[in-house]
Amino acid sequence: MRFLADESCDFAVVRALREAGHDVVAVADSAPSSADEIILELAIREKRILLTEDKDFGQWVFAERRATGGVIFLRYPSKARRVMPSLVVELIEHYGKRLFGRFVVVQPGRVRIGRSVE
Repeated sequence: MRFLADESCDFAVVRALREAGHDVVAVADSAPSSADEIILELAIREKRILLTEDKDFGQWVFAERRATGGVIFLRYPSKARRVMPSLVVELIEHYGKRLFGRFVVVQPGRVRIGRSVE
């Protein structure tokens, strides 16, 4: 699957997904310091699911009604971050293409797959 990792996304998640065979572009490498709006447009143009830890993307998607190919919002406190990369890989393996066009919130012990945001 194809992902775009926002600069807020823990790079351990990027590495874990790449090691699992996924195509992951890191904004920190390809378009550092880009505005959120530009990141959303890039994800749509390249048909990638956005990986982020930035709450602002929820605002863009729901309040501003911005289209997206999907967002995976990671909410992990510092004490639980060690397991986050492997759990994200498991999430992708389990749900796969069903994540496209959805707003997904991933927290320790909980995954919420929201409505379509396409």
